[in-house]
Amino acid sequence: MKNIITLGIETSCDETSAAIVVNGRKVLSNIINSQIDIHTIYGGVVPEIASRCHVEVINQVVKEALKQANVTYNDIDVVCATYGPGLVGALLVGLSYAKSLSYAIQKPLVGVNHIEGHIAANYLTYEELKPPFLCLIISGGHTHLVKVNDYTKFEIIGKTKDDAIGEAYDKVARVVGLGYPGGPKIDKLAYEGTPNINLPKSNVEGLNFSFSGIKTAVINLNHNKPDINKADLCASFEKVTTEMLLENIIKAIDETQIKNIVLAGGVAANSYIRREFEKFAQDKKVKIFFPEMKLCTDNAAMIASAGYYNYVEGKIASLNLNAVPNLKIGGN
Repeated sequence: MKNIITLGIETSCDETSAAIVVNGRKVLSNIINSQIDIHTIYGGVVPEIASRCHVEVINQVVKEALKQANVTYNDIDVVCATYGPGLVGALLVGLSYAKSLSYAIQKPLVGVNHIEGHIAANYLTYEELKPPFLCLIISGGHTHLVKVNDYTKFEIIGKTKDDAIGEAYDKVARVVGLGYPGGPKIDKLAYEGTPNINLPKSNVEGLNFSFSGIKTAVINLNHNKPDINKADLCASFEKVTTEMLLENIIKAIDETQIKNIVLAGGVAANSYIRREFEKFAQDKKVKIFFPEMKLCTDNAAMIASAGYYNYVEGKIASLNLNAVPNLKIGGN
């Protein structure tokens, strides 16, 4: 069977990325141009600046991906690009580039859901991983508990009712004076603290989540007790939010009897969450899968992988494909 080489393009937020992946599993290159330093001075991503930065570098990023993979445009079988969810201006840069390239080299175009891309990041790390499995997607914009029935078939069984977990981390980090990006800075400071502060857990129906309550509690404590130990506060915040994740995973395992648990998204890089999930997996005799650290955050290799599985199922996009900033998982 012929190898299928996919070119992935990702510009949903503040990373401009291009990657070459073979058969949805083997990464030949994964070039990521991050804008973190540019947006740090603003305390978060500025959409207009992100879009302009994508325009400035995308051509060079794609060329570097081809060069590092030692392939040419003639070797590419399919062009894959994120078309949602994300910042609409940023999405349009990558999608427009991909559509133009698809037309120019006469290769099929596949639109990829960014969230489904995060799930596919695990296929690049674990050759043996196959559906069905339960996937916890935890990022700055999403907190989803998904039953992955097949490579392109997803069933949302739980999601946040308010803030995404990564959004809560960023807001807490800003309030306690750590700045942007918040997740890694909370993770680092929490190492110096003890989780000795009582914080509330939200009581949400089913397998859903809510992080606005704990976020508000941390903000109020920080405001009302200026001398509170920031490291202890971060450690307590990490502990309780991780417990909230684990409690729903336990319920989902009981309901589905699926014991392969996959984590995905930027917050899956959090060291405390990874340690606690590894302990949980040993105690409960379940298998846990994390992407490589570099594949947790936004990257094009995961888009190329997800695009491959769409391609082999015949899900080819037309050149009329548009960006969908609020695209849902499993959506069109």
